[in-house]
Amino acid sequence: MVPIEEVAKAVGAQLSGPRHGIINDITHDSRQAKEGTIFVAIRGATVDAHRFIDDVVRRGASAILSEFGPPKNYSGTWLKVPDARRALAFASSLIHGEPSHRLSLVGITGTNGKTTTTYLCSALAESAGQKTAMLTTVEYRIGDRHTPAVRTTPESSDTNRFLAVAVDEGCTMAAMEASSQAIDLHRCDGLRFKVAVFTNLTRDHLDYHGTMENYFAAKKKLFDGGLGEAPASSVINIDDEWGRTLVEELSAAGQRVVTYSQTAATDTGPAADLVADNVSVSLNRGTSFRLRTGGKEYQINSPLVGRPHVYNMLAAAGTALQLGYEMKAIIAGLETCGGAPGRFERVVHDGDFAVVVDYAHTDDALLNTLNSAKPLTEGRIITVFGCGGDRDKTKRAPMGQIAGERSDLVILTSDNPRTEDPLKIISEIETGVRETGTEYLVVPDRRDAIFRAVEAARAGDIVIIAGKGHENYQIIGNDKFDFDDREVAAEAIGVFREV
Repeated sequence: MVPIEEVAKAVGAQLSGPRHGIINDITHDSRQAKEGTIFVAIRGATVDAHRFIDDVVRRGASAILSEFGPPKNYSGTWLKVPDARRALAFASSLIHGEPSHRLSLVGITGTNGKTTTTYLCSALAESAGQKTAMLTTVEYRIGDRHTPAVRTTPESSDTNRFLAVAVDEGCTMAAMEASSQAIDLHRCDGLRFKVAVFTNLTRDHLDYHGTMENYFAAKKKLFDGGLGEAPASSVINIDDEWGRTLVEELSAAGQRVVTYSQTAATDTGPAADLVADNVSVSLNRGTSFRLRTGGKEYQINSPLVGRPHVYNMLAAAGTALQLGYEMKAIIAGLETCGGAPGRFERVVHDGDFAVVVDYAHTDDALLNTLNSAKPLTEGRIITVFGCGGDRDKTKRAPMGQIAGERSDLVILTSDNPRTEDPLKIISEIETGVRETGTEYLVVPDRRDAIFRAVEAARAGDIVIIAGKGHENYQIIGNDKFDFDDREVAAEAIGVFREV
């Protein structure tokens, strides 16, 4: 419980109206407004929350926070600030007792690998005896309690409320994904990160950021103090060109940086702090590699399948070392963690071909997935995928080209078309596939496309169903339908095996 004047001071607000209120919560959602709550009125791209002020007053809200002054007929407490989203972040941290200061918070950002790395970081902490919390694209978790995720990175008030509960329930470590849009929208402002992780940066979200430079600038705020405070340590992939740039900038500023790589030292630079080599991947046995760090070598045998997961494991191991965990616990965690749902997840069956569901929804992620699949099969690669509607269109043709170059058969279908015409999306992907000369089919109905792929599979083939991963829905128009690639694939396999 915090006096309203203390909140106003913390966010640099111009305070008007009654000043004696005591605040115990803050929200941007008018439905959560109640006595003791500050309602933050944000003028968004589609909705202006100022229109809900009368409603939140009726609900008993103790104050309104806004970038604008109070209306003439308003007599309650009003906080005027330069930036409502930034004020929401710092106020929510204060009101909830600065929970990010009371546990080891790890933030993971990058285009690909965020979710799996978050799961791994949590698993390594648990292996070291810590009780953990986790915010991911898939789920929000405190200890053994899980709830489905609403978005990759929640609004700052929701995050601080979540972390406060985690602290109260005995968590000592939390790991969270930090998306570029969330960072840009100040959802991570005011959080104290013990470790920040940079996985990579490839083309995505350019519909929002405009350029790769802007995309990188948003990510960089997690590391350079742009959120209010720089992390104690940064763990960065230097096999990525943007990662190398980030290392140079942070090192020049005197910040602590830990690097990881799957490449040994070269003439152009020293070896990373954590290096993986002798990598071996098998659908049945998982992934093994030699981890070299601190002048020592360790053999790692993981149930995760795919070379990209080696990067995720290096990131998690580097994070765990920065948190002070012993290598014995780190190895145990790596060797037992099954990763995140829908990330190169095999649909288990007894047939003589493989079916894998993966969240790959960018050109780089699809490239990594198909490159991972190639050495795992002696047969063909059959790829089923589409692209989301109302999202970055620049990646559609490149994804088509990558699928064509690395598959023997491509089946183009719908992903989440949203309000776009599914056939138009497919036609934009098709331009990339057509250039490769690879055989392809257009099957707009995703269920039919998966059935066609499974029916076409022969002994030794691998079917890759890409784009949706863990998602258990499909968005067509403004409607959301139940749809899970894994369940549909399992159904198709059952039908195929009965034929």
